Amino acid sequence: MKKDKLALSILAILFIFAFKANSYAQHYPVLYFCEKYGSGGEVGVSDRFSAGYLTVMVKADGPLGLRDCSIQMDKYNCSSGTFKYYKKFNYTVEPDMKYVFFAKNDESDMSFDETGIYRVFLLDQNDRTVASGLVEIIP
Repeated sequence: MKKDKLALSILAILFIFAFKANSYAQHYPVLYFCEKYGSGGEVGVSDRFSAGYLTVMVKADGPLGLRDCSIQMDKYNCSSGTFKYYKKFNYTVEPDMKYVFFAKNDESDMSFDETGIYRVFLLDQNDRTVASGLVEIIP
């Protein structure tokens, strides 16, 4: 009986400390999508869009530390249950940026032409994943 009370007391203390730990809403960069980014900010944030041009947004708590980076899109293949490379575009940003958008420009079209589910990555200069997100293109 005494051992049970001691074990229960220790478990209760551990339980309290587990919930006392700091939790942050955003620890890693977040990648999400919008229709466009303009002077008023983001327009039409969602994870479901009709085919066409999209803007990829990335937000972090601190500087991303990137200079040369890329956005890669992989399309989900329902038959095989895997993602396959769709397209990739290179961008240059400032290392101190913690909020950045990737949109259509002279070197990239950022167009999702076919319906389906896409996995989108922000990659650093060594093709390592910085952030990723899923978007669905509907008819």
